[in-house]
Amino acid sequence: MKQWLTQMAQSPVARLWVMAAGLTVANTVIAPDLLQGARLNGMVNLLAPLVLAALASAPSVLSGGGGLDLSVGPSLGFVNVLVVGVFVEHGVTSGWLGLPLCVVLGTLVGAVNGVLVAYARLQPIVATLGTFLVLSGLALVVLPQPRGGAPAWAAFLADGSLGGYLPHVLLLPAGALAVWAGLRRLGLVRLITAVGSDQRAAHTSGVNVPLVRLGAYTLGGTFAGLAGIALTALTDSGDPTVGKQYTLMAIAAVALGGNALAGGRGGMLGPLLGATTLFLIQLLLSSAQVSSLWIQVVYGAVLLVAVCVNAAPRSGLRVQATGPQGA
Repeated sequence: MKQWLTQMAQSPVARLWVMAAGLTVANTVIAPDLLQGARLNGMVNLLAPLVLAALASAPSVLSGGGGLDLSVGPSLGFVNVLVVGVFVEHGVTSGWLGLPLCVVLGTLVGAVNGVLVAYARLQPIVATLGTFLVLSGLALVVLPQPRGGAPAWAAFLADGSLGGYLPHVLLLPAGALAVWAGLRRLGLVRLITAVGSDQRAAHTSGVNVPLVRLGAYTLGGTFAGLAGIALTALTDSGDPTVGKQYTLMAIAAVALGGNALAGGRGGMLGPLLGATTLFLIQLLLSSAQVSSLWIQVVYGAVLLVAVCVNAAPRSGLRVQATGPQGA
């Protein structure tokens, strides 16, 4: 029993399951109707873009080299702006055309980041910061002011339900996880993790490191495109500024989920649970009528604690491997 509890305490995913369960209970005590009908539907719609933004941030982080993708937030915001400011304006309102275009746009942004990092050899934080600024500026050019008029598929995703209970927007993170599971079976996930763990060793083993890192950033862009779809379903409008807020939240969710920010360790379940936990914390603070200004403070504190906790096991392993000085 003691060994089982120790393993639970050392597992970031297990800790998040416990935290999420506790936060859900606390939220339902404050709002008993939390998991009922329209209230649950609205919460899922609020959560979906954050979960997908966290999933979009994970591949680049796993690929190592300090792969923090700062462009995730503006990417999903830019997709949202293009849907309302360009697609609708030019009569592209069919979901059969609009939804794949959103995914393609996100994928292209991710591919650009991948080329800058893997082949131009720019530092990831510099390359993605540049993309952040470019996309933020383009969003304002395309749609200077927030505007309604999202296509009908946005309402379908937000209001339509699976089995009369959960909104269709859940299909988006489910699709992202299915893609990740497929890539795991094909071996790409193993290659991304190997490159993130030790780039030099992966290269020596014959891994095409630049191509793998390009794939990681491109995959993140694909998930960001899905996040832009979820954001459009949530807002039912276009807003050139709303996407940027997801960048730091996504990174915090990835760190909280146990993914090593140095790369090579983690997966997708952790970021998903991390995003859910952050959302539940925000919901609890809002229900307790805590000022929204404190929510950013909490996110920052959570990020710092998560990084320190996740770094501790690796430091312990390093000390154990090297032994005490003089041994």
